[in-house]
Amino acid sequence: MPEGYDVNWMVVLILPIMGALAVGAVFCASRFIAPKRPSKIKNEPYECGIPPEPFRWSQIRIRYYVFAILFIIFDIEAVFLFPWAVVYLESSPIVFYEMLIFIGVLFFGIVYSWRKGVLQWK
Repeated sequence: MPEGYDVNWMVVLILPIMGALAVGAVFCASRFIAPKRPSKIKNEPYECGIPPEPFRWSQIRIRYYVFAILFIIFDIEAVFLFPWAVVYLESSPIVFYEMLIFIGVLFFGIVYSWRKGVLQWK
């Protein structure tokens, strides 16, 4: 091991300790310096300027959630397709067939959703 590397490890050990102390000092200073004006309204769980009311039952349409889940599924598909395109150029042909299976499963999912009428906005 070259000379001088043991000195650099001391910096690695000391720096996180100094950082933690600095963060702790800032939090302590904020605790003592920050203005405090507690009130009944500020202690309520939902502070937006509108006083909370008792819960009222309302029907929630599941269609919004299904659209959100479908969006997430196909968004994740895009996340997998971009790295695959890069790796595909340098890999074996089996990677191509694996991705065809993956896209086939997703295609089956979109066709199934379409047939069930999930994508129809009524």
